[in-house]
Amino acid sequence: MNAPMNVPMDATHNTPVGRIETTFRHRRDVEGRKLLVPFITGGMTDDWTECVLAAAASGADAIEIGIPFSDPIMDGPVIQAASVRALQGGATPLSVMAQVAALDVGVPLVAMTSYNIAYRAGHERYASLLADNGFAGTILPDLPPEEAADWLQVAGRHSIETIMLAAPTSSEQRLRTISNLSRGWVYGIGSLGVTGERASLAASASVIASRLKAVTDKPVLIGIGVSNAEQAAEVATIADGVIVGTALVRRILDGAGPSGVEAFVGGLRSGLDARR
Repeated sequence: MNAPMNVPMDATHNTPVGRIETTFRHRRDVEGRKLLVPFITGGMTDDWTECVLAAAASGADAIEIGIPFSDPIMDGPVIQAASVRALQGGATPLSVMAQVAALDVGVPLVAMTSYNIAYRAGHERYASLLADNGFAGTILPDLPPEEAADWLQVAGRHSIETIMLAAPTSSEQRLRTISNLSRGWVYGIGSLGVTGERASLAASASVIASRLKAVTDKPVLIGIGVSNAEQAAEVATIADGVIVGTALVRRILDGAGPSGVEAFVGGLRSGLDARR
């Protein structure tokens, strides 16, 4: 990583508001809508692209596509299993991107993967691949803000919005820095640890939502530990929306198919809409 460390982190990229943030602000501020972003691992099943289409049709405002990586960063057992299945089936970053390029989804798509993928490809090539294959943004969970300057500048030139993660343990100044750098939305980590379903919403989910809302006007979404419609609705009383991954990926791995995705995402959408 070769970010210029002497450059203030909140001045490293002054890119205009992109498609994701424009869409999310309109839905939040004009429509009064709570935002929903499901996560699906690319290549995990033969029908994964149909599951993406089903999620979009059922009320998703954007969809995270996991690009499988052999060494998990923050993935729990379920998403690890999905990545292993995808890799064993021959999925690669290029094959996942090519399948995404063929989709007509109607909502912004965000690639989530290890920074190693971007680093090995080279910032310019990775950003170009994302833009050329229909992605509007990316999440690189293991790229710290202190070392993100070069990537953020390149991503901005290609109109790729980089969503940054904010942990419950972060100081107020760090939350401000992360919010300043983030494009699209600010991703609040609802529960410390790896991804996974929880029986109840962690208290830290509402805390990080409140802390982020106090330092930024950008859309604030909470992920990790949001597992069902009730939990989504609970945290969305404070946050602008939620990201739901493990609970959906588990259903797809269990053979739910597009119809099961439609039912689950539709239930999340109904739960969020009930809190307007």
